[in-house]
Amino acid sequence: MLINTLYLDSPIGGLVAQSTSFGIKSLQFLTTKNKEQIPTASDCPFLNQLQLELGKYMIGKLRNFSVSLDIAGTEFQKKVWQELLEIPYGKTVSYKQIAQKIGNENASRAVGNANHQNKIMILIPCHRVVGKNNHLVGYAAGIDKKKWLLEREQV
Repeated sequence: MLINTLYLDSPIGGLVAQSTSFGIKSLQFLTTKNKEQIPTASDCPFLNQLQLELGKYMIGKLRNFSVSLDIAGTEFQKKVWQELLEIPYGKTVSYKQIAQKIGNENASRAVGNANHQNKIMILIPCHRVVGKNNHLVGYAAGIDKKKWLLEREQV
């Protein structure tokens, strides 16, 4: 299966996106400073659409992404990620609330682990999940990025 890759600049750091013939497979914050090492797609409709939509999102001009996703994970992870997709722009929910929505109120830690395994950051909005009393906890890219994304959505 052909995987296309694209580097994207953002106000909070570089991102690397990957797509398949089905949609966006991955969107992660860049962990290396050398973006030249990232192979780039010449022309991929999903990556082109992502670049356009993500640019609008970052400046507050887009609330809902429409680019297709190619989601891979366990059935439990997919269930959690589907619930994340239901969290409205600008809103937050707790890990416990997600656990309750998927039918297991004792699965807060498992929900947190599924969030950590989310390969399509921002589009599957794991940044909208917070700890007890709205504490900002558990974002793989760093709490500073989570805080920025949540503040952007409040504008």
